[in-house]
Amino acid sequence: MDDGKVWFDLLYTDLIGVLRSVSYRIERDALKGFSGKTDGSSVYGFSPIEDSDLILRTVDSSISHAPWAEYERYVGIAAIFKGSERFIKDPRLVAENVEQLLSKDGISAQISGELEFYIVKEFNIDMGRDLSGYYQKLEIKSSELSQTYRFPVKRSYHLPLDLGIEELIKYLSEKLSLIATNVRLIHHEVAVSQYEMNVNQDSPSIAADRLQLLKLSIRKILASRGLIPIFMPKPFWGDNGSGLHIHVSLWSNGANLFYDSTDTYAGISQTARYFIGGLLEHGASLSAIVSPSVNSYRRLIPGYEAPIYLTWGRMNRSAAVRLPYSDSMESTRIEYRPPDPLANPYLAFSAVILAGIDGIKKKIDPGDPIDENVYKLDPVKKMQLGIKSLPRNLEEALDSLESDNEYLRPAFPKELLETYIELKRDETRKMQQYPSVAEYIEYMHI
Repeated sequence: MDDGKVWFDLLYTDLIGVLRSVSYRIERDALKGFSGKTDGSSVYGFSPIEDSDLILRTVDSSISHAPWAEYERYVGIAAIFKGSERFIKDPRLVAENVEQLLSKDGISAQISGELEFYIVKEFNIDMGRDLSGYYQKLEIKSSELSQTYRFPVKRSYHLPLDLGIEELIKYLSEKLSLIATNVRLIHHEVAVSQYEMNVNQDSPSIAADRLQLLKLSIRKILASRGLIPIFMPKPFWGDNGSGLHIHVSLWSNGANLFYDSTDTYAGISQTARYFIGGLLEHGASLSAIVSPSVNSYRRLIPGYEAPIYLTWGRMNRSAAVRLPYSDSMESTRIEYRPPDPLANPYLAFSAVILAGIDGIKKKIDPGDPIDENVYKLDPVKKMQLGIKSLPRNLEEALDSLESDNEYLRPAFPKELLETYIELKRDETRKMQQYPSVAEYIEYMHI
């Protein structure tokens, strides 16, 4: 019997980027404006135990049907409050701050992320112990079980795979249409069982809301089919990692500030060039936010389409900053390629915009574009061109963030930034304690 009540999952994100949820049984017409509660001391990095009560207030524009539910269930993103004031460590607050900063100058940002991930039927951390047979095992465990032949490594891009996978993607797409993620493209990526979803651009806070909800929906929908999505940047050795390429443009009075029809290189404005200059200038410190895990730096190595050099170029996937092909003002944008799916999207989207804005304010020259494969450039030429590399690991990235974060301060509260760095320092120390499978293979016989 319909009693007028429905289940409502109120979602919020912690500093690391983990999406958390509390479920309420409420009246159907009470979804908008609904408030819940959480214990901040139980969320790593949020609140001390003696002062832990936090309020969750629904962002009404984020409410949608839960696409994984077979009954009437709703989900919504929450903004976090402490009493009547916004909670200083709410990551969503950072994205809102960025929007307010831009609006003061009559500017808005349009941003989105290309989400790459693997789909597998089973995942076991011991899968790779016998590294010589790793890809045979990966093939057996992959979602494409109906195939009777072996896919070549790094050669699966845009392959029309078996009917089972096509049916799965169709099912996933239909379910995702229930939420306001505006998924506009799904395709098979370079690696076996690797996929990419592209979503339409929006404001930083809303784009981050949708990305978090998208990841959660993918997990739950695939789980109903006995499948597991893997959002780790580098889950498998020897094949491509997964990125979260961030696309951004700035707009004012209906005009794209990055577009210039008279530019003969890529149709971009001087404003866009300064924005790129900011990204390159702050690329090392940005890494601590957009490539935020120990595993992130397994992906950022040569030869796998993941950028490691702070350069820019037109349609150049070996560069950190790429200018995708565009034939109109509407489609002109900048793509920043180092980020990966483990990034907290509220912080990552905000940091990328702030780095670019700093470049515009300081008129930072990005240097000449590079249209060659940067991986294959002679080391001497790289030195002559002044090409810098991204940090080699998370520790180096955090060092850079500690010394270069002034550009973030207009939107990142000091306490939030300090806590984030502390949490990530703890993470690196913890991860250093664990030997990898490869280390056993490499050293056990010595």
